[in-house]
Amino acid sequence: MSDEFKSYRCQSGFSSPPCYAAEVAPEYFDPLAVDPEQARDVARWRKAERTRLRDARLTVSVAERKEIGEALAGHLRQVLQDRFGGAQGKVFSAYWPIKGELDLRPLMADVHEAGVTVTLPLVETKAAPLTFRRWTPETRMVRGDWNIPVPPPDAPVVTPDIALAPLVGWTADGYRLGYGGGYFDRTLAALDPKPFVIGIGFQSAQLKTIYPQPHDTPLDLILTENGVQADEEAT
Repeated sequence: MSDEFKSYRCQSGFSSPPCYAAEVAPEYFDPLAVDPEQARDVARWRKAERTRLRDARLTVSVAERKEIGEALAGHLRQVLQDRFGGAQGKVFSAYWPIKGELDLRPLMADVHEAGVTVTLPLVETKAAPLTFRRWTPETRMVRGDWNIPVPPPDAPVVTPDIALAPLVGWTADGYRLGYGGGYFDRTLAALDPKPFVIGIGFQSAQLKTIYPQPHDTPLDLILTENGVQADEEAT
C-alpha cells in the first residue's frame, strides 16, 4: 500500500481516528467494482467506525440526548407535515431505541393519536427481511432478538409507507452506516412499493464517506438535530 494511502484519514465529527481508515483511500474506491480485497478492507473500516461511533454516542448525557431527540422530533414532525400532510392514513415505521439511539417514542404516541398507523420492525427469521407489526401506546411489548422490545406475535403485520432508519453514521449524499447485519438492506430490497426512508442520527455522526458498495443505496432523507442533511429529491 502506498504512502499516500497510509497517510489518508477519514474526516468525521469525532476526533478519534478509525482503526482502519489508513487502509481505505478515495483513489482505491470503485463503487461499481466487486473486488474481494476492496470489499474486505471496506468491511473492516466500517466495523471500526461502528464501534467508534457507538462508543461516542454512549458518552452523551441523558439530558443532552433528550434535548437532541426533541430537536430532531420537531424536524421530523415538519417533514411529515410538509411531505405527507401529517401522514394521517399512512403506515409509519419507527424503532425502539437501543444502544444510545435517539428516543422518538413520544412522537410515535403523538402520530398514533393523530390517526397514523405506527409499526415497529422485528427479526422473525434469521437472514430474512424484517417483519413490521403494528404498535400502539397500549401494546404490551415482548422481548425479541437481541433482547429488543417488540410487538407480540399476534400484533397485525403491516407494510410501511414511511420508515425510519436509525443511523450509526451517515454521509451528506444520503448513505447510511448501520449495524452491519444487512437486515434493513434486505428489507428494502424485498418491499414493493418501497417506503420513503428517513435516516435518523446525531449530527456528530457525519462521515465523509462510507465507501458505498454496489448493494448500498442512498436513503430518501437524513435528519439530525440540525434538520435535513440529505435529500434524495433535491439531488
